[in-house]
Amino acid sequence: MRRAAKVDANHKQIVTALRRCGCSVQDLSAVGEGCPDLLVGVGGRNLLLEVKDGEKRASERKLTPHQVEWHGRWKGQKCVVTSVDEALAVVGLITGK
Repeated sequence: MRRAAKVDANHKQIVTALRRCGCSVQDLSAVGEGCPDLLVGVGGRNLLLEVKDGEKRASERKLTPHQVEWHGRWKGQKCVVTSVDEALAVVGLITGK
């Protein structure tokens, strides 16, 4: 039996901000096996975002072994974000800081 998905503390905040800016967001965190947390639709594009908590130490924000494997196999776009500003920058709604 699969455990319940664990999401980072800023996950909900990032989802809310993306939706408020007009993005469609599908939460994929329950998929597991290294799959990124969010599928984001914006401007006719689909983007995959892995959410990590920017408040944690860098060593605690590393990708898990399953995530490293998944990212290594994936031939399309994927990105790791640690804040609302990073997520909005990745989807092209603000310029990066």
